[in-house]
This record gives sequence, structure tokens and C-alpha cells, in this order.
Amino acid sequence: MNYQICDIKNEKSQEDARLVLYLLDALEESGIYERPVIVICPGGGYQYLSDREAEIVAMQFAAMGYHAAVLHYSVSPAVFPTALLEMGKAVALLRQNGKKWNIDTDKIVVLGFSAGGHLAASYGMFWSREWVCEKLGVRSELLRPDGMILCYPVISSGEFAHQESFRRLLGNEYEEKKDSLSLEHYVNDKTPRAFIWHTFEDTSVPVQNSLLLVNEMVRCHIPVEFHMFEKGGHGLALANRLTQTAGKEGLEKSAAEWIRLVHLWMERWMGQA
Repeated sequence: MNYQICDIKNEKSQEDARLVLYLLDALEESGIYERPVIVICPGGGYQYLSDREAEIVAMQFAAMGYHAAVLHYSVSPAVFPTALLEMGKAVALLRQNGKKWNIDTDKIVVLGFSAGGHLAASYGMFWSREWVCEKLGVRSELLRPDGMILCYPVISSGEFAHQESFRRLLGNEYEEKKDSLSLEHYVNDKTPRAFIWHTFEDTSVPVQNSLLLVNEMVRCHIPVEFHMFEKGGHGLALANRLTQTAGKEGLEKSAAEWIRLVHLWMERWMGQA
């Protein structure tokens, strides 16, 4: 495995913003050289980044045979669009180095948990905007995400909002700009396909966040797979003992199936199952 740390900072980034890569070696015996890459955005309400939703998740995707990367993006007091531009720089970096790093540049997937899900989804909605290309100084095609994996994502700033995520993301401009980042209103023909999961019992980020987004993706004919598990609260990560909290929370056997289901989704998409 090739382990690297890459700079993805912009002028508003925090000092520890970075992209950590976990790149698998080529398997010459099997003829496997290029692999998809999953860019993981941990949650934390735009206040911090959860370790439970970072490297341990990357290792699950590496075990599936995919490259993985963890985006350590800027959080409060950094405000929008700092983290989104860090994501853009990360995606462009992966695509520009596709040949060197054995990346299938048509299979760059952004994954996010909770507020990290908002970052991944907002990137899926806004990556093709002219202002994003201009700020990053690259052509739009380099920024394209090919898929999204959204895990109990923050989506809506309306009735079902996790307001603290939006307040931290927007700072002093919360009241003025909160509606502009309610992502169910921005699904478009450039939005990539998605795998989304949530739990019925999530009281921190209600499942309606995912339902609103799924409804719009269906309306716009964007391929989407959605799973709602009945049991389990917020922040489950892998929902098994590998990511349980120190207080033994975060265990839910049924929701732990999401990692198997997303593997099936990836393999069907790539025509390998």
C-alpha cells in the first residue's frame, strides 16, 4: 500500500487540512492496475472530524479492493466554501495523478457521514458551478465526482435541519445563506448517482434529510439506492464493535449491513457483479 499525505489547502483553510491517501498496489498477476477511489469525509457537525468515520472506514474499502482517501477538511471557524474547495482540490489531484496512482478516473466517489455527508452532497450539487472552477483554477471536468455515498447526511436547512451544522458552516451569514445550502433544492443533471442510508430512529439528523434528497433525485432521474434501517441512532459509523464509542454506543447489527450493501452497489455499477 502506498500511504501519502497531500496538501489540499486554499487561502481560508486551517493548518491541519489535508488529504490522506491509501493507495493499493497493482496486482500484476490478476491484471488489476486501475481501481476506483473513495474520498471519505468524516462527520462532526462542522465542529470537528470524527476518528470513528475516518481511517477505519477507509480500511473497509481497501479490503474491497478500492483505493481510499480521507479528507481532513476545515471546520468552524472556517466557513463555506472553504471545505468544498478543499474537496475540489482533492478530486482534481486524484484525477490529475490517475495514471501514476493507478486510479480509475471515471470512478471517483465522494463519501460523507452526517455533516461530512453535507459536504459530499454539496460537492455533488455544486462541483460544475463556474465559481468553483475559477477559484480552483482548473477545468470543470477535472472536478467531476462520479458517485456519492451519503451516510445519515445533513441535507436540509428547513424543518428537519441540524441547525448547528449550518450555523458553524455559515458563521455570521447563517440567516442570509442557510437556504442556499439546503441541498434538496439543487439536484441537477450534473449530480452523480448515489447510495444513501439513514436510520428511522435518528433524532439528531432526522431521516427526512435523506428522504428529501432521494425524492428529488428520483424526480430528476438520477440513479439512487436508498436504505432506511429501523433501529439505531445518529453517528453509527460502521455500526459494529470496530467503531463503537467508549461508552459502548454505536452498535446496531441491522444497520451494520450498509457496508456490505454499498459494496454490492459499487460492484453492480462497475459491471462486476
